[in-house]
Amino acid sequence: MNTIYKERKIVSRLFAVLLSALLMVPLLSSCGGGSQKASAPPPVDDTIGRTVSDRRNNANQPEAKKGLGTGQKVALLAGAAGLYYLYNQHKNASQEGAQGKYYLSKNGRVYYRDAEKRAHWVTPPKEGIRVPESEAQKYQQFQGYNGSTTGRDLTGITSSAAPSL
Repeated sequence: MNTIYKERKIVSRLFAVLLSALLMVPLLSSCGGGSQKASAPPPVDDTIGRTVSDRRNNANQPEAKKGLGTGQKVALLAGAAGLYYLYNQHKNASQEGAQGKYYLSKNGRVYYRDAEKRAHWVTPPKEGIRVPESEAQKYQQFQGYNGSTTGRDLTGITSSAAPSL
């Protein structure tokens, strides 16, 4: 009878230790994760299937004149050139959101922050952006200038005012 009591006592203690360990798992698992920033949620890539043209005022785009007159010459900016053009148009804006300030990330992408401080990636319109040729000259070295598939992308371009992603 004494041996049965001792066996039950050992089994009870092991069971108590096991239950205590299981109760500690949620407590210990909630204690980590200090590496994430609590200030801003992760970026949102909601530009798939949508273009930036619905976010911009189309009034900023000059109309191309038809024919061979003395009209204003226009260059088409797409890809990296179009994205850098959009960034430069919005980098000093005082508002937030799609019509507000744009930032340049370390990975060469452009984004803006919404009212909840979530980052939204910006993509240039597939059809490109019509820009006066005199203004477009500074984007000549980038991919997408007048349909060019060669040239540089936006990685390595730094902006001191842009918070990094």
